Amino acid sequence: MNIRMDLPEKEKLDYLNLQKGFLGEKKFDEYLSNLSKDWTVLNDLLLETNNTSYQIDSLCIHSETNYLFEVKNYEGDFYIENDTWYSLSGKEITNPLQQLHRIESLFRRFIKSSGFNYSIESYLIFINPEFHLYNAPRNLQIVFPPQINRFMKNLENKSSNLAKNHTKLVDRLLASHMQVSPYKRIPKYTLNDLKKGITCMKCQSFYTSFIRKTLECSYCAHKEDVTNAVLRSIAELTILFPETKITTKIIHEWCKNIPFQTIQRIISKNFNLFGHGKSAYYVK
Repeated sequence: MNIRMDLPEKEKLDYLNLQKGFLGEKKFDEYLSNLSKDWTVLNDLLLETNNTSYQIDSLCIHSETNYLFEVKNYEGDFYIENDTWYSLSGKEITNPLQQLHRIESLFRRFIKSSGFNYSIESYLIFINPEFHLYNAPRNLQIVFPPQINRFMKNLENKSSNLAKNHTKLVDRLLASHMQVSPYKRIPKYTLNDLKKGITCMKCQSFYTSFIRKTLECSYCAHKEDVTNAVLRSIAELTILFPETKITTKIIHEWCKNIPFQTIQRIISKNFNLFGHGKSAYYVK
């Protein structure tokens, strides 16, 4: 949506914050991917305890311990004064440690009510190397950017003792994961609100050049096979409009500068036709 329409100022800010947080979580996932097979890693768990929903950025299960991580991609200088967090400009911000403690408390209740007896260690991970926190007490559950490599090595060196009900806990967590987030805030939009065309995979600008079977970006010169680009664009359309039925006409309008015959060829080769006549559409 951000690429295809002008978001209102508030939604634009929300999007940028979400994007920054997502990039931070992806960066931390790279560290977690180096853990041995003795570890079970679950990301973006959305749970509910006592009618209160909460999200766990990363949960690592090892032996008899659950390691709960809240990842922050803050950038710049911050300080703590009387347990209150501020940016260097003096603006008060939400205390991320309180957020971590809230999640840990709710998760601890979830574990106990599910009949398990695991210990929990929770940490606040600051992933951005451009982050600094002044006046931070030494005993906080915080891992700062220069400490991450050493922290991960300590995790890797922990001895393995696979709990008997390890698999049962994972199954319980996956079964309890909420598929629809109550925090989702998406502005209203229609197909007519969105700019049509295929976006470049590299720079997200719109392709304008189509030569034979290749699309070329006029901004970054990235090239992409037209079949891959059209299929990627169809996937984008179905995310934005899950109820929309795939037809050659709709996809031709959505992709804009691709010849109708090319769209028809790509769809017929990669989808199955359902129905007959004007009501026919394609399914995967």
